[in-house]
Amino acid sequence: MKKFETVKSVATPLDRANVDTDQIVPKQFLKLVHRTGFGRYLFYNWRFASGDTPKPDFVLNDPRYAGSRILIAGENFGCGSSREHAVWALQDYGFCVIIAPSFADIFYSNCFKNGVLPIAISAEAISSIRDAEEVEVDLDGQTVKVSDMTIPFDIDRHKKTVLLEGLDDIALTLQYEDKISEFEKKTTVPSVV
Repeated sequence: MKKFETVKSVATPLDRANVDTDQIVPKQFLKLVHRTGFGRYLFYNWRFASGDTPKPDFVLNDPRYAGSRILIAGENFGCGSSREHAVWALQDYGFCVIIAPSFADIFYSNCFKNGVLPIAISAEAISSIRDAEEVEVDLDGQTVKVSDMTIPFDIDRHKKTVLLEGLDDIALTLQYEDKISEFEKKTTVPSVV
């Protein structure tokens, strides 16, 4: 996993609450065996009409938000099933920060495991950054900045460290490799004949 760095980007406003994981990446696209390639299916049913024709009224099809790395969403983002593919699709599309008033618990946890920063701030604070030309997210300083406004956000210290150091679950475990090896040397396992 890459180390998380300060992000400066236009923010894509997705003005919908209770966006579930099946809307983020529909079930018919869960056949890929790698974490990449899901970005083209992100919000597929909202983005495309039949025949993969882009719907001009959907925000991801608006050229103003091309290359955006920050998604602004409504309450309870990522609800529904626990599919990790939803985070993979958001990340593969290019988003590395999601700002919303609240997140579904499993989705929130999956974000950290995949290097995506979910930021929960008030709906009022979100309305003040929604139309900004550029938003800056500083994880180390725990701030969202737009123009002359700075909005602080809370984050668990461990989750912050995981993102800043680019540690996935395997990398976290490998930090204790010497202790694991020491334990294995002391533990004898009976052989099976």
